[in-house]
Amino acid sequence: MFCPQCGNQANDDVKFCRKCGANLQGVQEAMTGRGTKAIDWDKTWVKEILLSQEERERRQGITPEVKRMNEIKGGVITTAAGLGAMIFLYFFLGTVAASEGGKDAPIIANIWLCGLVPFLVGLALIFNGLFVSKRIVKLKQQQLDEMQVARAQTLAAGTTNQLPEAETPYTPNYSVTERTTYHLQQPPNREIQ
Repeated sequence: MFCPQCGNQANDDVKFCRKCGANLQGVQEAMTGRGTKAIDWDKTWVKEILLSQEERERRQGITPEVKRMNEIKGGVITTAAGLGAMIFLYFFLGTVAASEGGKDAPIIANIWLCGLVPFLVGLALIFNGLFVSKRIVKLKQQQLDEMQVARAQTLAAGTTNQLPEAETPYTPNYSVTERTTYHLQQPPNREIQ
């Protein structure tokens, strides 16, 4: 066998090329067909990349209700962080502004208002989780229920009881297995000569 990387000749039982270190066992397996398996694309990272966000969440068990609760929890945390930042900055920068004085003191003393941004964002997340997302969860649940009802209706097994009854039942006077040639026209009688 020759190494595909450097062309050095090697024995068939050698796993790696002595000159360049290439994996010769992998080459042997590829040439003989051993070790080649069908790739299950459902278990690869490529499949995960191509999945939609909604499908990934469904596979992880994240329901719309779980997303709503996570949104409320994130809103509470953001609101608390904003409130904590405002309190800290108010006292800390108030002290700095009082000790420094000067024309920049009012600006420094009011920087604590920057904590309003995360505070208001947190309140918006809580509001969205409590009211807007709740409506979305209800709509998605209704859609899911409608889909299940439609699927149940289309997949219901039909029975002979569901067939419409005819006013006068049709009964053929012949069958496939009995007297199959009974309704064929009879050839004229010929006399044998």
